[in-house]
Amino acid sequence: MELSVLQIVLLSLLIVVVLLLPLCVHKVEENLEAFLFLCGAFAVTVSNMWSWHLITTALKDPLKITIAVLIAGLLFHKFRTQLQKITQKAIKKLGLRTTLFSIVFILGLTSSIITAIIAALILSEVVVMLPLERKGRIKMVTFSCYAIGMGAVLTAIGEPLGTVVISKLSGAPHHAGFFFLIDHLGWYVLGGVLFMAFMASSLREGTIQHAPGTKAAQVAQYTVKNIVIRAGKVYLFVMALTLLGDGLKPLALKTITHLSDSWLYWINMLSAVLDNATLAAIEVTPTITDRSITFLLMSLIISGGMLIPGNIPNIICASSLGIKSKEWVKAALGLGLILMIVYFLILSAIL
Repeated sequence: MELSVLQIVLLSLLIVVVLLLPLCVHKVEENLEAFLFLCGAFAVTVSNMWSWHLITTALKDPLKITIAVLIAGLLFHKFRTQLQKITQKAIKKLGLRTTLFSIVFILGLTSSIITAIIAALILSEVVVMLPLERKGRIKMVTFSCYAIGMGAVLTAIGEPLGTVVISKLSGAPHHAGFFFLIDHLGWYVLGGVLFMAFMASSLREGTIQHAPGTKAAQVAQYTVKNIVIRAGKVYLFVMALTLLGDGLKPLALKTITHLSDSWLYWINMLSAVLDNATLAAIEVTPTITDRSITFLLMSLIISGGMLIPGNIPNIICASSLGIKSKEWVKAALGLGLILMIVYFLILSAIL
């Protein structure tokens, strides 16, 4: 659809508002799910994208994730004691740093098979049992979510991004199959997951305690009431991102479809607030080159870790642990920018 100048201005301002308001206004930070829902509804209204199909999609899409969060929460509620014993035993036998490395590395590489959702659910429960202060715990979560986001893209079942790309490139000339993304991104993703695992294992002693902290918080998060509330927040969050993605899609189609790989690499930082599968659906076509595939997908999966709305693992873990937008930005944004620069230089040199 053709956008007017007013629509372009309003949608562009909305992106700025979505990026900045949660960091500047405490009330918005406290009610991020409702804020993003209102922003999504506004975007769809400005773009004239309302339809029964969109409404039903927005109501249906979050159901699988929400049910998974609810069931996993209830299971962990039942088996919390056993899981805590396993975690403590691993720390005692391997040491804390090796345990942290193993958690990030294993969840990162297996997320392409068990899905990013399941990996994030496991992380959100295990990280509470680690003997870390809140600051160290948040860092551990962001490192892990970066690793999960990278690893999950390697197959069509890990997360929607991989599904969209393989589906769009399944025909000639790419004939994308199960191993297509592994062939194109495997070494870059492995390097990223290893780096995140090393970052987790090298948390400074100042952030590490030798006895589990915030015991009251651990107990509180396992009440059935809190598990249900958490699942409800995830539902609203995913619904909001569905609306936001569809509302901003006309702007993305108008502004990014004719840009070069280098420009798209940096423009894709929008995936910090906009569903990366939506951007991939716009940017990936059968005529795309192998070089472009690697450039675009690496930028999308790195950017997705920068802010809470950028990835489903971020949303699940932030909701479970009560991580605020400012806390996430402090732990993840600078790291993401460094990764973007380093990968840009590496990809430019190699490709």
